Amino acid sequence: MTQPDRRLSVAPMMDWTDRHCRHFHHLVAPDALLFTEMVTADAVIHGDRDRLLGQPPEDVEAAVPVALQLGGSDPARLAEAVRIANEYGYVEINLNVGCPSDRVQSGRFGACLMAEPALVAECMAAMAAATDRPVTVKCRIGIDDMDEEEGLDRFIDAIEGAGVSTVYLHARKAWLQGLSPKENRDIPPLNYDRAARLATMRPAMQVILNGGLDDIDATLGLVPGFAGVMLGRAAYRTPMILAALASPIFGRAQPTRLDIASAMADYADRRTAEGVPLHAITRHMLGLYHGQRGARLWRRHLGEEARDRSDGGALIREVAEACEAMASRMAA
Repeated sequence: MTQPDRRLSVAPMMDWTDRHCRHFHHLVAPDALLFTEMVTADAVIHGDRDRLLGQPPEDVEAAVPVALQLGGSDPARLAEAVRIANEYGYVEINLNVGCPSDRVQSGRFGACLMAEPALVAECMAAMAAATDRPVTVKCRIGIDDMDEEEGLDRFIDAIEGAGVSTVYLHARKAWLQGLSPKENRDIPPLNYDRAARLATMRPAMQVILNGGLDDIDATLGLVPGFAGVMLGRAAYRTPMILAALASPIFGRAQPTRLDIASAMADYADRRTAEGVPLHAITRHMLGLYHGQRGARLWRRHLGEEARDRSDGGALIREVAEACEAMASRMAA
């Protein structure tokens, strides 16, 4: 079984990490492991599979490393979804055991499954039997009043017994009652020490650290203690943090913003010719010039004009060139 390189990854984020976002992030950090949005097993089985699972042809040809995240709690349905997904080129299949939203809980999946480690183990065994790709889990360090030591150890024991050797660990608890999904991303305190203890005590388990990683130096300082780091909102809102992390992690020179914008303009030419709205692509790129001269210009023009343009990636090229000209004048 071939394992993907997990030293740097981008978390699955609903409404954000679609195929256009993933293409953009691949240009920013070509070696990073990317994740789909969560897709429920039932949606895969009964829905439009090409729309849900399809990837841009150039990404398939370039073997861009992408993991599919599934949601569900029925072993047979998850296995069927995995068998379907095998045809779409994913390098890994991941089960969501970390999302705290009410909608996910009502479907009996996401973070609430941390209270049912035996069921998660059954799900993972069924998924593994349906594919030759690695199957992994993304979870929290606990939920509600669960003890972060005993509860997490018990959960890891169960999935490790089912053959799981990689866990993406969001180093916060999820409070399933009383906090919204947004509050669950910020209010429960981060506990990197607990995550580090798990990584130390479970040398056979790849522990990928997730949660609150938005500072380059601090994140690089955590890298030696884990099998990898996973960024979420920081990668989306300030995408060049990915390039800054990828450079020392993979030994690759950082791409320039202009190179990324130019490649995305070419991508937009191809996708809009197929009927994809330009704003469906540009909405993921608004943070590219974050912290740079021209950032406001970039956000405003891409955010306001993309819906009205019908000339492919021309808008991206025009605004990128304007931003670069502003930066050059400041440097002169």
